[in-house]
Amino acid sequence: MTTTSQDGANDLPGLPEPPAEGASALPAGTFAGKLVAVTGGGTGLGKAIATEFARLGATVAVLSRDPDHHAAGVAAIEGAGGQATAVRCDVRDPALVAAAFEELAASVGLPDVLVNNAAGNFPVPAEDLSPNGWRAVVGSVLDGTFHCSREFGRRHIAAGTGGSILNIGASYAWTGGPGFVHSAAAKAGVKNLTETLAVEWAPYGIRVNGLVPGLFPHEDEAAHIAGPDGVPGRRDADEERRAPALRTGRRRELGWAATFLASPYAAYITGHTLVVDGANWQRRAMLREPFTPIREQLGRGPFSLE
Repeated sequence: MTTTSQDGANDLPGLPEPPAEGASALPAGTFAGKLVAVTGGGTGLGKAIATEFARLGATVAVLSRDPDHHAAGVAAIEGAGGQATAVRCDVRDPALVAAAFEELAASVGLPDVLVNNAAGNFPVPAEDLSPNGWRAVVGSVLDGTFHCSREFGRRHIAAGTGGSILNIGASYAWTGGPGFVHSAAAKAGVKNLTETLAVEWAPYGIRVNGLVPGLFPHEDEAAHIAGPDGVPGRRDADEERRAPALRTGRRRELGWAATFLASPYAAYITGHTLVVDGANWQRRAMLREPFTPIREQLGRGPFSLE
């Protein structure tokens, strides 16, 4: 790939494109006979991850509270040649999480792999964030990851079987996330949860790792993130140049990373968080642009208690 600068001249090439859609990074059948549960697996990056597991032989369970997402996830998985099932699950409610695992156990069995992908997010200055908005995001991201991991872990520990958990994180768990205080705080908790559970559950044969995506544009991105009133600059002409890689990620690249971390080929990897973002979160500038407060970046007027 060669990018073109604004004056029309050829620029640096950036990182190469990955292998084509449908290629696999692991041997065929790596997950044959395995059940993989993906929360939020019916849309966006969760669907892309679910599809890669299906290509490698897994039966994939889409866990979501939205029946439309069930149908979309099942269609994508079956379109990739895999087997799929869908179960209603609101990850914020531990009773509904337990019920979803009971339904899976009765129909197809205890998942061998759990991908905690379900999340919620929207840009907002912290002073404008309501308690309900805070609870909605933290409830999905941090509480949901714990509820599902706990249910998965307890069942495997009781059964004497091992398994693998993959938690989807975010790079602002390390850096902070102005404009996303709810999500950044929750994702920092997910990173610590990943590291803590990895130590506690390794003796039982349960591995726990994290996966952090960078910019991976997809058609299911919510309007409050990628729309005209969302994050400034998203989906504009410069999006492919916003990372040192000089391109955004391709969804299959995240799927390949996820399947590797959950596979037998990563059997000695636990407590690790892998960032797949073209080195974007590590970028630094010798001189920074003048600082623009978050309210201005989001087009908000002066704050008022009224």
